[in-house]
Amino acid sequence: MVVLLGFQEIDNTSKLDAKTLFDLAKLSFGVVAGAGVLVALVVVYRRQRVDEAGAHREATRLHNERYSQAVDKLGSDSPAVRLGGVHALTGLADDAPDDNLRQTCIDVLCAHLRLPFSPVPGDLPDPMPDGTSPSEERRDAHQDKKDRYRALREVRHTILRLIGEHYRIPRGTHRS
Repeated sequence: MVVLLGFQEIDNTSKLDAKTLFDLAKLSFGVVAGAGVLVALVVVYRRQRVDEAGAHREATRLHNERYSQAVDKLGSDSPAVRLGGVHALTGLADDAPDDNLRQTCIDVLCAHLRLPFSPVPGDLPDPMPDGTSPSEERRDAHQDKKDRYRALREVRHTILRLIGEHYRIPRGTHRS
């Protein structure tokens, strides 16, 4: 095979001079330095991946804490606090680290819309059995029911408005 390929014998009688030794030393240092750089790049790459995974876990943990607080607000008896919960969940959906968490926020808002909702109470309380007009206390209770209905209706309309606004954001811009 050596004869067919035309290799000549290696001359083993020549001695290495200083220039050849210096070139061999440069080549060895280059190989060692290249291997060291390669190892350093692998270590930096792995560290970056670990840091990114840790940042994602931290973002998810923070999202879950904010989600829990927002859902607590949405379940409040006070319509003003509920409205705050709606806005908190909407902002949370915009900031969610992944699509599953974003969809969870939207699912909660839609579930709130599906909750039973009683119609507006009548304009005047029923007259008393003896034909006299309702007492001031009864009128106040009736007015409180009407106010509560309007406030809860505002919460529902706000949910619908915010979801609609997010669907009308043009494609290509940031939208949740």
